[in-house]
Amino acid sequence: MPMFRDWVPKRIQPWIYILQVLCIQFSGGVYLGALEAVRGTTALQLEDLLMLLYAGLAGMAVWFPMLFRTKFRFTNQQLLITSAVLIAVCNLISMSTTNMAILLPVCFIAGIAKIQGTFECMSNIQLWMTPERDFGVFFPILHIILLTAITGSAWLAAVVAFHFSWQMMHVLTVGTMCFVILVQITLCRPWCPMPQRMPLKGIDIASGLLISLLMLMISYILVYGDRLMWFFSPTLRWILAVGLILLAFIMYRLKTVENPYISLEIFKYKNVLAILLVTAIAELLLGAEHTLEEIYWTEVRGLEEHTKGALCLWSLPGVYVGVLITLYWLGHARWPKKRKENHTVHVKLWTVWKLFAIGFGCILVYSMWMYFYLDVNVPIEQYRLGLAFRGCAYAILAVSLMWSLHESVHDLQHFFMALFIFNVIHMYLAGASGYGLYTTLFKHFMADNMARYGDYLTLTTAGEQFSIINSQLSISVMSVTLKQIFGQIIWVAGLMTSAFMLLDIPRVRTGIEKVPYWPVYGIKMLARLRN
Repeated sequence: MPMFRDWVPKRIQPWIYILQVLCIQFSGGVYLGALEAVRGTTALQLEDLLMLLYAGLAGMAVWFPMLFRTKFRFTNQQLLITSAVLIAVCNLISMSTTNMAILLPVCFIAGIAKIQGTFECMSNIQLWMTPERDFGVFFPILHIILLTAITGSAWLAAVVAFHFSWQMMHVLTVGTMCFVILVQITLCRPWCPMPQRMPLKGIDIASGLLISLLMLMISYILVYGDRLMWFFSPTLRWILAVGLILLAFIMYRLKTVENPYISLEIFKYKNVLAILLVTAIAELLLGAEHTLEEIYWTEVRGLEEHTKGALCLWSLPGVYVGVLITLYWLGHARWPKKRKENHTVHVKLWTVWKLFAIGFGCILVYSMWMYFYLDVNVPIEQYRLGLAFRGCAYAILAVSLMWSLHESVHDLQHFFMALFIFNVIHMYLAGASGYGLYTTLFKHFMADNMARYGDYLTLTTAGEQFSIINSQLSISVMSVTLKQIFGQIIWVAGLMTSAFMLLDIPRVRTGIEKVPYWPVYGIKMLARLRN
């Protein structure tokens, strides 16, 4: 790792970068683990906080095409120090204001800084993880860090908000960013994999900004749709009309600009559309975690935020089991195969489609577990195994889908563009769609069930007794409603599992190609720009 100073022991150098990436991954613009504390002390509603969350995710997704361009233009110190400073400043602003017009761009910038810092750290220790640059090994190890930080940050924010205040999580993040800056100043020196820096010329920044605006408009419709009665609201109708016009203009620009921000040739690669479709279905099914579980833990069981965070930590053992499965499946399950040129190529022993079946099977077990144990009389400890299956499903599908995308899109520049589309669906669009879908279904089924079971109440019941019975009825109807929605998830997950198990779908790609070093890509990119 040439970015470290000579006196730093080589054995601890990669672990220093892992510690830095954990600090960056635990950061964010808003922390939903402290949701109730933020709502209790500010005028922000649940939809406002979700909008800020998706603004941060939009910033992370839209910056993917820029990642290796910035890596070849700036040094590691410049990238990591800038990312840490931006995250620290965004956290200071987030804890100081509740103005949505200020918080939206702040969270968007925080998302950009977060993905840039994460990429810089992980790309520098990639050869330490897998000297052959095998993405069947790199992606599982990467997701250990990412999924640990996603779950752990929610739990940590809840604990800090319970014992202190929700602002202290932002203060803690500022402190960790100071640690990252201190490490870069004292232990590292400026280093860039490209001796001749690649200029940032030729980047279609205008298209990137327009795509970001479109993503924020879509998230506004999906997040606020149920609250504003969807398209009965003139505001949402106007946003939809402007969004369609903006989408048409973006597509025209991407087709006519010489170097578009996102190349439409990505969709010509084999299996890309199929991978994106499977990603959307998987994320819609896993969206029950953010919506249905939140309703059940908060409204039905009345759990505090730190209790919910501690309970959801049980998904981490499932995450680690899922990562180990994908690591063995994608990284080691191979056999040698000889080609006509008399050289050996390693070929996957099992198809990745069967791995998809295992992932959807874990979703099926999780949804069935929640369906049969959804009752106020069931101890919350009974849900631990179901949450572990949910974590296992998320790890298997996230890693295997990303690996399949890499194996389908060979060119690195196109791969990062494909990662942008993949992450728009994976962590942004499908999640927001799942929230809108599940809240609408819950509202519909809840009203229908209350109308059916409300006949048991009579107006002749005494006032206090009526209030108690009505409260108990509402809790029971909520449980029945959640069971209905989980029942539909069971059908879809079972169908997907059966499809991947029974259908003989060809593998994404059999040959595992050797990936060259970063400077090789940089030289090719520089030559392309000169031409």
